[in-house]
Amino acid sequence: MGSGFLKFDDFRKFLDLNPALERVEISNYGEIFLNPQLLQILEYADGKGVSITVENGANLNHVKDDVLEGLVKYQVRVMTCSIDGASPETYRTYRVRGDFNLVIQNIKKINDYKLHYRSDLPHLVWQFVVFGHNEHELPAARELAGQLGMEFRTKLTWDSHFSPIRDKAFVRAQIGDQPTTRAEFEEAHGQKYGSGFCHQLWDDPQINWDGKVLGCCRNFWGDFGGNAFRDGLLDSLNNERMNYARQMLKGHQPARDDVPCTSCEMYHDMRDRSRFIGRERDD
Repeated sequence: MGSGFLKFDDFRKFLDLNPALERVEISNYGEIFLNPQLLQILEYADGKGVSITVENGANLNHVKDDVLEGLVKYQVRVMTCSIDGASPETYRTYRVRGDFNLVIQNIKKINDYKLHYRSDLPHLVWQFVVFGHNEHELPAARELAGQLGMEFRTKLTWDSHFSPIRDKAFVRAQIGDQPTTRAEFEEAHGQKYGSGFCHQLWDDPQINWDGKVLGCCRNFWGDFGGNAFRDGLLDSLNNERMNYARQMLKGHQPARDDVPCTSCEMYHDMRDRSRFIGRERDD
């Protein structure tokens, strides 16, 4: 939320004040490789024994070789690479001005560093958002991912009106007889695609680059009032607004205007269906 990047000094203090932390996810909206202090962050986390993950995704279009080496040298655990095509022409349809060949070249460099350091880390995941313009390249993308030692995963697009899937039977065959759109997923499962993100308020709370508490990775419009860098991690994650939001998501409290979840379609769907989160042992 907002423009900026995680500062090394903030990250260092954050780890020093929270020695029980074992893992930090450092990606969300935006591109981590635009952070000029990323290498320092990776090195410090490794020195503190804190695992770094990049599971929300990175596109690898703008990254220096020393940072690619740092991903391996400082033992980043997993990195999701957003690659929505298997050719330059198809890739840049969605990743506008992106360079497919450069991305693949950077992945090969990471693999070279893994050989040099005799490391299996980071575990690399090829994430492929399926569209009508790239569905024909699913087999080629999966094959190339295998050649590069990457796990291959598909993801449903947020906007089914942009380049809708053309051959649903083909796509289902490629992705394991799963729904091909979010509407199909909702019809099959009785809930929104991605509704599991709500659990992050308990299990994996998201913090903005400036310390503001966002709650989940879906929230890009408001914060919960706490600041993990200023107020402390536990206090900011357990302030009145966060605790109230958890009760909202469990159906124990009505919506409130100062809680970001009130503006979220996931919560609206949950409330309309009276299908709230069941976490009986959590406050």
